[in-house]
Amino acid sequence: MFLLVNYINIKNNLIKIVEKFYFDTSIWLDFFEDRDEPNLPKGRWAQELINKIIKSDSKILYSDNNIFELNVAGYNIYEIEMMFIKLKPILIFVESTEKESGKAKDLALRRNIPKRDALHALIARDNRATLVTLDQHFKKLLDITKPNRPQDLI
Repeated sequence: MFLLVNYINIKNNLIKIVEKFYFDTSIWLDFFEDRDEPNLPKGRWAQELINKIIKSDSKILYSDNNIFELNVAGYNIYEIEMMFIKLKPILIFVESTEKESGKAKDLALRRNIPKRDALHALIARDNRATLVTLDQHFKKLLDITKPNRPQDLI
């Protein structure tokens, strides 16, 4: 059986496979704004998943696409930096490529989904990260990456 290793952490001569996660911006907003709804504790799920990621020494990727969407949601760059600073030890920043952006535009048109959602899926796939989202648009991108709900990963 072949095992694809995403990231290896060598500590005290032990090799540990470190899983990588990529959050759709709505998951970040659920976490930062503690957005819970009746019978839908999205903020709590996001918090519990982040706690699990911290405990397992895994990583969360975030991208220029996340930063753009947080900015559109009303956060300035300073506020965004302050939100992420406490999580810095588990974060890895990735920048989307021109190729990903072009492919996202094409996917968005062909599948009638937002371009930025297509870009999130491509970034997760290309960085071999588990995509975390509650957004239904990602079901149209199953050939790109499998969407995972936070509550299913806790």
